[in-house]
Amino acid sequence: MARILICEDSKLVRKMIADILKSGNHEVIGEAINGQEAVEKYAELKPDLVTMDILMKPDGHMAIKRIKTLDPKAKIIIVTSLVDGDGEVVQSVRLGAKGFIGKPIDPNRLLNEISRVLSQDTPAE
Repeated sequence: MARILICEDSKLVRKMIADILKSGNHEVIGEAINGQEAVEKYAELKPDLVTMDILMKPDGHMAIKRIKTLDPKAKIIIVTSLVDGDGEVVQSVRLGAKGFIGKPIDPNRLLNEISRVLSQDTPAE
């Protein structure tokens, strides 16, 4: 079981992700509706993992960069409808995201990606 912060501007998608996480015996410790709130809640709650919509305003890329500055070992999974036409997912990975899942969200795929990312050993910076 992991303590997870959901960062997503859509209330419906936040609920969907929360329901999936709970079905996988994870604990949703917080939700953020924009990048700034994501950074603030990360600093406050110190989750094991973050799901991040990179299209939030202010944007998810800023949030990834600032979270990784706060905690270089942060585990962030991108959850987005973008299929990387502009290199958005690649940019997210360069900023430090550890995983990716597309929308619409497949519950098994999300839970598998969370397990994969949580099992990664993050080398000391």
